[in-house]
This record gives sequence, structure tokens and C-alpha cells, in this order.
Amino acid sequence: MTPVAELANPHDKFFKEALTQPEAARVFLRDFLPPAVAEELDLAHLDLLKDSFIDDSLQEHFADLVFEVTLREQSPLRKETLFVCVIFEHKSYVDPLTALQLLRYMTQAWDYSLRQRGRLLPVLPVVIYHGVNRWSVAANFQALFSLPDALRPYVPEFRYLLTDLSVYSDEELKRTAQLGVGLLTLKYIFRPSLRARLPEVLALWYTIQEQERALGYLEAIIRYVTSASQYVSAEDVRAAIETAASEGDPLMGTIAQEWLQQGLQQGLQQGLREGEERGLRQGLLSGIRLALKLKFGLAGAALMPEISRIEDIPLLQTVGDGIELADTPEDLRRLYQQPNG
Repeated sequence: MTPVAELANPHDKFFKEALTQPEAARVFLRDFLPPAVAEELDLAHLDLLKDSFIDDSLQEHFADLVFEVTLREQSPLRKETLFVCVIFEHKSYVDPLTALQLLRYMTQAWDYSLRQRGRLLPVLPVVIYHGVNRWSVAANFQALFSLPDALRPYVPEFRYLLTDLSVYSDEELKRTAQLGVGLLTLKYIFRPSLRARLPEVLALWYTIQEQERALGYLEAIIRYVTSASQYVSAEDVRAAIETAASEGDPLMGTIAQEWLQQGLQQGLQQGLREGEERGLRQGLLSGIRLALKLKFGLAGAALMPEISRIEDIPLLQTVGDGIELADTPEDLRRLYQQPNG
């Protein structure tokens, strides 16, 4: 198994951010699994594995988080555990072959179990889906075949547990602030109504008590909605922060506004970090693209075809530095269209 060091899909990244918030995974498994299943899990002993069971062939289909959890009512001398694999279906449409992809995933999990633990551990596959259309395919493997009863015993069969965010009301998703913020954002990311829902999401974010952790989460939220949604601009984010701050903690509102301004420079720094792996020019372009969208919205993003043609690294660095000072996209255009620029 090769761990995935960097997921290119913004939905994958945000899913992992949301479900690794303190207590978020525990609350999700307690409240969104069938009660009879959740009762079998000793969620007081829930550990996030650093390993992933996603290989290169499965990356295009979904992301994953793997938890090891103790089963209840086991012998004190031997606590049985299982892998709870939370699979994130990041496509906006229903994939009828999800069960087949999961079977490949589960065999990789069992290979890992044999190598690392010397025995097979049970695997509980949990699928989170956030597309606009409701999930419409059966959640069991044999549904992929048309089989006479006599042949069914010879074809593998399993079911996966499905959480389709579209069927839950907003109130049902707000189990806790840390979990609710992530699930609501994922639910609306493909919908035009995200713009109207964003103040509600941020108002929930304001109730998170740990300020340092909350600010890191805010950064993830803003980066996600500005990069993954076609319906939200930087101006919409600023307006949502102001609306939510009017009813939330004023100090957190001030800090959030300051972060939004600093986010321009942070976006460029992120691009530089990526540039160490992908080439300095591509890293700079990545940071510039994010900073333009944060500051100018679609009008800023419209400059990218021109900026992408710039080969001169110092000029790209100048463009990146100039975004924070430019009042309009046209101001920035004049900067890189200078003679000999």
C-alpha cells in the first residue's frame, strides 16, 4: 500500500480536514451509523490510522480515512478490533460501480492487516456521498449481477453503509459544530444555494471554542469554497463572515477578517511550497491563482490565461507580491504588461 501524500482533489482534502477535527469522527460514527452497528463499537477507543488503503488506481474514485476501533463486550484478555473505513465519494454523480471499487479497497485493507497485524481484521466500509442527486444504486455487491439463486453462494457479497448528505436536513447535520461545519459545506458545495448557506456555516464555526484550532479550520473552509465552488466568490466569503460575525464572537470575527486578508499572502506561500515539488513556476502560478480568486473573485481568475503565459520567474514573483497592493485586476495587468515585462 502506498500512502497518498498529496490529494489533488479539493473535496478530498476538505473531507479529511473535516473528519479529523477533534471528536468529529466519533460523533459521526455514533450518530450516522445504524444504531445497532454503532452500539457494537467502543468509540472511547477510536484511533485514526496514519495509513490509507487508497492506491493510485483508486484515487480517482474516492478518498479515505481509516479508524481502528475496539469492539464492545470482548474478553478482557483479548480486545477485538476492526477497521472502520470512511470512504468519501467525491463525485457529483452516483457511480454504479462503487461496490466493485470498494471490494478492491477492502482486499487492500486485508493485505495490510495480514502484513501489519499477522491476521485478518474485519473491515466496515462507510461511504459518505455529497452529490446533488440522491444515491440511486443498491449498496450491496451482488446487485451488480443478475444471478439465479443457485449461483449466488459463489459470488462475493457485502454491503456498505451509506451516508447520503442530500437526504439529511441542515439541522440533522449540525450534531456538533466541528462536524456540522464540514458536513454542511460538503452538502452544498455543488449547489448555487451555497452562497446563501455560507453565513449559516460560518455562524456555526463561530461556536467552536478552541480558537487556534478553529482558525485553522476556517482557513480550510475558505480555501475549499473558493477553489471548489463555482457559485462563491471572495466577496461572498467576506459578506458571509460579516453576517456571521454580527451574531457571533466579535473577537473571532475580527480574527477571521484579518485571516481573509492574510490569506492572499498565505496562498502564495502555499504555491511556493508546492513549487518545491512541481517546479517553481507552477508553484507560483498555483499561489497566484488562489490569491487572485480570494481578492478579486472571477474577475481576478480571468487574468490567469495571460499570467500563465509568463515564463519569467522574477516577473511572476512580482505579480504575486503585487496582488495584495493592487486595487483592481486592471492595476495588476498594468504591472506585468509593462514594456519589456
